[in-house]
Amino acid sequence: MSISGILPYVQLIISVLLIAAILLQQSGAMNGGALGGGGDMSSVFHTRRGFEKLLFISTVVLGVLFAVTAVLSLMF
Repeated sequence: MSISGILPYVQLIISVLLIAAILLQQSGAMNGGALGGGGDMSSVFHTRRGFEKLLFISTVVLGVLFAVTAVLSLMF
């Protein structure tokens, strides 16, 4: 099986994981940030710790992997 045969399955797995990682992240809209609430800067900028940091880093990595596989699918 060649890379062109495996690539769609890899993209499908990465996309499902990326969607799950995005949905698990805390939304700023839940805190009223989208509606103008939370005027202080502490609600906008905060330090990620623990699971939140792991989830953020994994979302970035999955996004980059998805972009790389999309470019590879154009090449093969």
